[in-house]
Amino acid sequence: MGFDSKPSIVILTGAGISAESGLPTFRDNGGLWEQHRMEDVATPEAFQRNPALVQRFYNERRRKLKDVSPNAAHHALVQLENHWSGPLLLVTQNVDDLHARAGSRSLLPMHGELLKARCLECGAVSVWVKDILPESRCPRCGQLGQLRPHIVWFGEMPLEMDRIFTALEGCGLFIAIGTSGTVYPAAGFVNAVPAGARTIEINLEFAIAGSRFDEQRQGTATERVPELVAELLK
Repeated sequence: MGFDSKPSIVILTGAGISAESGLPTFRDNGGLWEQHRMEDVATPEAFQRNPALVQRFYNERRRKLKDVSPNAAHHALVQLENHWSGPLLLVTQNVDDLHARAGSRSLLPMHGELLKARCLECGAVSVWVKDILPESRCPRCGQLGQLRPHIVWFGEMPLEMDRIFTALEGCGLFIAIGTSGTVYPAAGFVNAVPAGARTIEINLEFAIAGSRFDEQRQGTATERVPELVAELLK
C-alpha cells in the first residue's frame, strides 16, 4: 500500500544487501570476519597492537571491491530516490561503495568508507583506492605512515549521528534492509521514529528487534526491495 502524500523516508542498509553481491557479512562463520576475530582487525586497540595486520586486512577488502557489482536491491533504491518527491536519506552500515556505484546520492555511510583513508596527524580524509602502506603519504599534510582506513571500528562513534537522528525523528517511513538488529546505535533507529510512522524490515531472517517493526518481509533483498519500491512508487 502506498501513500497519498510523500513522507520523508529513512532507509538503513546492512551487510545483507552487500552479501548478495558477494561480499561476506561480519558475523558469518561463527563470528569470524573473513577468518579474523573482530578484536584483531576492527578495534582501535587492534590497530595500535598490530597495524600491519589491520592494514593488510583492509587492503585485501579494498581490492575485492573490484570483483563485485551493485545488485538489484541497490539499483531499486536508486530508482526510489530518483522518483520519490519527498525527502529521502539512505544510511548504510556497509563500508563498500556499492550504493554509490549504483547511483545513490543521498547517502550517508555511518561506519566510514573503505575507499577513503584518514590521517592520524592532521585528520584529513582522502579518497584512497590503493593499498595503505608504511610509505603512504597523507595527500594533505604529506606525513609518512600516518594513514589508517576511514572505518568506524568497534568502540568508536559512528559518523553524522546528529544528522541521522534528525532525519529519523522527522520521517514518515523507516525501512531496514539486511541488518542484524544487534549492533547499536543502528539497532535502535526504529525506536527513534515518530509515533505513527510506518516501519518495515526486509531480511532473510528477522532481527531480534523485529517485533518493533510494523511490517516484516522475509526474503532476499534482491527480491523484496524491488517489490517494495514498485509498491511505493505505484
